[in-house]
Amino acid sequence: MSIEPGKIRGLYGITPELSDTADLLGRVRSAFLGGMSVLQYRVKFLEISLRLKQLKQLRALCDEFGAPLILNDGVLPEWEGGLHVGLEDAHPEEWPQLANRRLLGVSCYADLKRAQAAEAAGAAYIALGCFFPSTTKPEASPATLDILRASRAQLRIPIVVIGGITPARVTELRAAGADAVAVLSGLFDAPDITGRAREYAANFE
Repeated sequence: MSIEPGKIRGLYGITPELSDTADLLGRVRSAFLGGMSVLQYRVKFLEISLRLKQLKQLRALCDEFGAPLILNDGVLPEWEGGLHVGLEDAHPEEWPQLANRRLLGVSCYADLKRAQAAEAAGAAYIALGCFFPSTTKPEASPATLDILRASRAQLRIPIVVIGGITPARVTELRAAGADAVAVLSGLFDAPDITGRAREYAANFE
């Protein structure tokens, strides 16, 4: 594995779904300039050919900034980079094989047992949330600081937290054990993406 799991730290950006690749790359570059350290490519509706084109260009951009690139929502046969799986993307029995071949992240919501199983399977990190109301996933079940603290006490791998996280909320999440904060609209919809990224990243200096 070319990326060390310990590098999952700080501002973890999740891409908006944009068919305009130049716009997407511009926003991602702006976030990197502000201190974003990890990027997840999350798409639901774009054509496979466009996804592959965007992944290729995003990988070059991530390499430029020395950041991991992680694919969410489905395993593309042509993709050999990082992968993030949710409840419907891969069964737990598949996790060890996926983790053996690439950096693997697993959404664990507010389920400590799932998080422990993911770590045992070789996942590089787990994600917990939703911690606050989110426009990206308004139907998501809530997670609590107590779940985060319990997970931190039991796990050795990095914990990413997600769900309505503003820069002002990072301090309490960090204190409870979060290694990274995952943000989509709060980052990439900001009028000044670089400035907003700096606000998040400053909490990890």
